[in-house]
Amino acid sequence: MNFDLSYFFKIIPVIGRALPVTLSIATLSMALGLILGTAITFILKHAYWPIKEFFKGYVSFFRGTPLMVQLFIFFYGVPQLLPFLSRINAYSASVLVMSINASAYISEVIRSSLNSVDSGQLEAATAMGMTKFQAMERIVLPQAFRIAIPPLGNTLINLIQGTALTFMLGLKDIMGISKMLAASSYRFFEAYLAVGLIYWIITKLASIANKYLERRLDYEQ
Repeated sequence: MNFDLSYFFKIIPVIGRALPVTLSIATLSMALGLILGTAITFILKHAYWPIKEFFKGYVSFFRGTPLMVQLFIFFYGVPQLLPFLSRINAYSASVLVMSINASAYISEVIRSSLNSVDSGQLEAATAMGMTKFQAMERIVLPQAFRIAIPPLGNTLINLIQGTALTFMLGLKDIMGISKMLAASSYRFFEAYLAVGLIYWIITKLASIANKYLERRLDYEQ
């Protein structure tokens, strides 16, 4: 079967209509994952032993198992144990699972970024009369944030690419639409090449934005 160039260009805008679904899942998951991951970092740093061990297991599990398995466990498996979760739709389940998955990676990014800041700066700030919270807010966290920008950008790119798995829950994101187009036309190469091109453009733009932010913060420093 020959490559149909006209069909290839025809379906790109059709697939593109589902782009808001893909991007909203990725951005929401990143935002929620950042909040949860930051909280986990401070819990692991300051909480008591049983709580620390629980969250260590949490981070290990979500970093050590495939995202596809996590999506299936939550969307198909957990509702059998907790029937009230059967009412959750594929979009909400995708955002929730990907947020939890991202938080496990983000917590490690933030932990290593905080550890990269010289602890003597915190001690010096508290010796000058700042509270520990003020020292963290004004001195430690801004430096840690600059260090964390590149790996956080990579996490966002991984989330964008990870949305390709959500079609298996029945979600009509760009991957879901391309699969439907491929199945109806039998133009599998054209459909999957088109969605691959869209993913590549999105991740390229995200990478450019991440590098720009990194350079901007270095300049302001």
